[in-house]
Amino acid sequence: MTTTPARVTATPAALEFISTLQTKYGPLLFFQSGGCCDGSSPLCYARNEYGIGDADVYLGDLNGTPFYMGSDQFEYWRHTQLIIDVVNGMGGMFSLDNGTGKRFLTRSRLFTDEENDLLGTAVLHGPQV
Repeated sequence: MTTTPARVTATPAALEFISTLQTKYGPLLFFQSGGCCDGSSPLCYARNEYGIGDADVYLGDLNGTPFYMGSDQFEYWRHTQLIIDVVNGMGGMFSLDNGTGKRFLTRSRLFTDEENDLLGTAVLHGPQV
């Protein structure tokens, strides 16, 4: 039996950094930036400080942290797996990684045809935050 691939994954370094931020801030939420300024930066927020709307798409969880993207951007990226990494540098202005000397970075890979077929039937429902 073939399993549906994750729409979002993270490197071990990113998972460790998420754990560090969870310890400091409590439950978190990610939103993939689509703006010009933060580009490929997934923005990390305290879960109760960011409102998810009806047009936002849930991609999965990273260390228990839900990850969302706007529906317009999702239509563009739906054939791509997001791989969240952490690198040295300044984070997004409003993201909790800002000021830590590290920042989250989104890398990606295209899904295979088989993976796209599996994902075509997958339902995207996220937790209510």
